[in-house]
Amino acid sequence: MNAPIQEKRIGGLTVVVAVILTFSAFASIVESKDLYQPKINPSNFSGVVNNPYYPLVPGTIMIFNEKDGDETRKRTVTVTHDTKTVLGVKCVVVHDVVAADGEVEEDTYDWFAQDKQGTVWYFGEATREFKSGGRVSTEGSWEAGVNGQPGIMMPAHPVPGPPYRQEYSPDIAEDLGQVIALNESVTVPFGSFTECLRTKEWSLLESGTDKKWYAKGLGLVRIESTGGEVMTLLTVKHE
Repeated sequence: MNAPIQEKRIGGLTVVVAVILTFSAFASIVESKDLYQPKINPSNFSGVVNNPYYPLVPGTIMIFNEKDGDETRKRTVTVTHDTKTVLGVKCVVVHDVVAADGEVEEDTYDWFAQDKQGTVWYFGEATREFKSGGRVSTEGSWEAGVNGQPGIMMPAHPVPGPPYRQEYSPDIAEDLGQVIALNESVTVPFGSFTECLRTKEWSLLESGTDKKWYAKGLGLVRIESTGGEVMTLLTVKHE
């Protein structure tokens, strides 16, 4: 009788320790926000982004379906052939467009680069949101070295662990990511995938979190938000 009780206590202690470590890592990120300034050496970056979970091949077009209650939107993500230099690093430009009933609601250009160790970094975005009455908002735009710091979009060798900053511009863009699981299976309209990476991603400026699945050799295939929104990959083509 004593052995099982001892095992339960050890298991409980393990959970408590894990929670404490995760909370400590999160608290350290929040408390050190003003100190966050990753060292970026342009010579340590390659000219391609080929991380298995976040490949960005120029000419790739991925179309997603976004479902939020009765509302449906189409998101088109295009890896362009353009580049932009940020902090001396040549970044791949990705064009992200969200439309509803044929009307564009958001139009964003994102800038990514991969270091020679395989980590994909996010260097900023230029975004426009089209509102009623013809109003256009650029809230959320930021650029590393101008009004923010780059963050990690995908680690070189992702394993479950503490959270990391994905982007950092004070009071503008403060997203975090955390690898939660490996080798998961997921099915979307484009197909079924195994060996998927699942992350938890959230913003310190907003409530709610996202669960995201990344398929090897393809990238993002599914998102589920705590608010009920679901995004799934419909098609992929190359130009």
